[in-house]
Amino acid sequence: MAASHHRLVMVGANHKSASLTLRDALFVDDAAAPAFLEGLKRAGLAEALVLSTCDRVEVWAMAGDADHAAQLVCDAWAARAGLEPAAVAANLTTLTGEDAARHGFAVTAALDSLVIGEPHVAGQVKAAHRLARDAGTLGSGLDAYVQAAFSVAKRVRTETAIGEGPVSIAAAAVQVARDLHGDPARLKALLVGTGEMGELVAESLLAAGLKDLSVTAPRSSRAESLAKSLGCHVLAFEDMKEALASADVVLTCVGGRNVVVGADAVANAIRKRRRRPILLVDAGIPGDVETAVNRVDGAFLYDLADLEKVALAGRATRETAARAARALVEEELVAFLRGRAERAAVPAIVALRARFDEAREAVLAEQGHDAAEATRLLVNRLLHAPSEVLKDSAADSPDWRAMEKTLRTLFRLED
Repeated sequence: MAASHHRLVMVGANHKSASLTLRDALFVDDAAAPAFLEGLKRAGLAEALVLSTCDRVEVWAMAGDADHAAQLVCDAWAARAGLEPAAVAANLTTLTGEDAARHGFAVTAALDSLVIGEPHVAGQVKAAHRLARDAGTLGSGLDAYVQAAFSVAKRVRTETAIGEGPVSIAAAAVQVARDLHGDPARLKALLVGTGEMGELVAESLLAAGLKDLSVTAPRSSRAESLAKSLGCHVLAFEDMKEALASADVVLTCVGGRNVVVGADAVANAIRKRRRRPILLVDAGIPGDVETAVNRVDGAFLYDLADLEKVALAGRATRETAARAARALVEEELVAFLRGRAERAAVPAIVALRARFDEAREAVLAEQGHDAAEATRLLVNRLLHAPSEVLKDSAADSPDWRAMEKTLRTLFRLED
């Protein structure tokens, strides 16, 4: 099938559709992305990028056959994770065309994240875009779409208050840490999990002067990657409970539906700390810290709702911003799809203009150049109406290609 007839396809699993265990198994880090994309290219999916975050693992591609593309992606992930393709396929969602475009715009604008508006997502999409470009799997169609997604994300950031919530939550966490412990420069902190909100709070603490931070996660490669970007230490996940005793601040952002930090472990840590308090910031959705920690003397547990109250940023304000952002996404989606449809009509229009210009040149050769300007104006006037009608039809009518075929036949444009 001709590349011009390819359309956007998105295949993946996110926090709404698949477990953290499966998302971890399918996760493709930056080091593995080139080989993964090369494998897709060899299998027949020449235009693709892979986006892996704590919330989602997705492949964005241009393909003529969406079902075939989804199967190629499923097989690649199954081989990478050592799972049966059927087991992977049961947890994957495939979107095509307008639905895929809307989804990708929302993802890039941080409207499909666990924490709406968190600021890391656009950077993650940019990294995925760069890796695909370097791997030679970023064709013009996919690149045009991703560039449009970046423009949408920029509009959402600059024209709505969607990004203020997460930033204010992180600032609130720093303020609570100061209130409880004093100068962050004197503290030791432990980040458990690699979720974006935990990373955002950790970055805010580091910016406030924190010098001693360790990262741990169920999957060591994820912890190592995050520790490298934050410039801090890595801790083996099995050593996490022991490390609680030396941590003044514990940030958690795993969100795996299981308790990661239990009340008994926190109580033991505080005994070892000779009753020095621990601030626990639970940024996981669902929560990572057992609620019974609230009853442990010396433990101060804050979840995202608590921090939102500290930041004086109500959910109503966040939802108003989110509605405005989604309206922008829809506006940009309509413009993008219309522009793409109109561009599809351009080759036929160019061919028609060339045929008319040939006729004009022939007339001039026969009649001389006295009538040059008159014939140029004639050609422009003849072409204006059909050009506009064809572009409008391409944008508004799914049957426009019948009109294009008729036009090509009438003027023998294929000759």
